[in-house]
Amino acid sequence: MKLNMAEEEDYMSDSFINVQEDIRPGLPMLRQIREARRKEEKQQESNLKNRQKTLKEEEQERRDMGLKNALGCENKGFALLQKMGYKSGQALGKSGGGIVEPIPFNVKTGKSGIGHEALLKRKAEEELESYRRKVHMKNEAQEKAEEQFRMRLKYKQDEMKLEGDLKRSQRACQQLDTQKNIQTPREAWYWLRPEEESEEEEEKQQDEDEFKSEDLSVLEKLQILTSYLREEHLYCIWCGTAYEDKDDLSSNCPGPTSADHD
Repeated sequence: MKLNMAEEEDYMSDSFINVQEDIRPGLPMLRQIREARRKEEKQQESNLKNRQKTLKEEEQERRDMGLKNALGCENKGFALLQKMGYKSGQALGKSGGGIVEPIPFNVKTGKSGIGHEALLKRKAEEELESYRRKVHMKNEAQEKAEEQFRMRLKYKQDEMKLEGDLKRSQRACQQLDTQKNIQTPREAWYWLRPEEESEEEEEKQQDEDEFKSEDLSVLEKLQILTSYLREEHLYCIWCGTAYEDKDDLSSNCPGPTSADHD
C-alpha cells in the first residue's frame, strides 16, 4: 500500500505546482480559429455526403453514363448496321467517307420555346453591333473635335506670328523712313503709333487707320509693307539686312516671304 502511494505523484508536489503555462499573446484566439475552421470543414464534408441530388443532376449523371458506353449488339440499330457489314469505329458510307462519331445533341433544359435562344443570340449580336457603331461614331467625333482644335490653335499661332512680323516691319519702316528724312508715312499704318500720343489724338488716328485699312487683313498689310521696304529701302525684315542695290537684294535674299526663308 505504501509502495503504491509512493509511486503515485502527490498533487501538492513541485511537479504540479511549478507547471509553466503557455501565456504567449494570441494563442487562445488562434486555437479557437483553427477549431472553428475544422468544424466548418467537417460540416461541409458531411453536407456533401448527405446531400440529396436533384432530379436534373440524376438525369445528367445517367445521360453522361449512357454516352460514355458504346452501343452493343443488344441495340437494334447497331445490330442492323453490323448485318450490313459495319464494324465498330468504322466511318459510315459505302466508301467509308462518312462520319465516325455520332451526331452530338444539345439538351434543352429551359422552358422557352424552340428558336428563342437563336432570337436572344441575334438580339445580343445586334446590341453589340449597335454599341460598336456608337463607339466608332464617338471616336470619329472626338478625332474631328481634336482636329478642329489643332486647326484653331495653328490659325491663332499663325495670326500671332503675322502680327509680330507686321510690327517688326512697321518698326523697321519708321526707322528707315526717318533716316531718309521722311516725316510722314505713306500710309498711317506703315508706322507704329507713338506711345506718348494723347488719348484724343490716338482715338482720332485709330479711326482714320480703321477707315483706310478696314478691308486689309494682317497678311495683306504685311505683304504691302514688306514690298515697300524692299522697293524703297532694299530691306528684308526676315534677313534683317539692308542691301546695296536691287541686284544684291535679288541675288542674296531668298525671297519676299517668310516661307522663302525657312
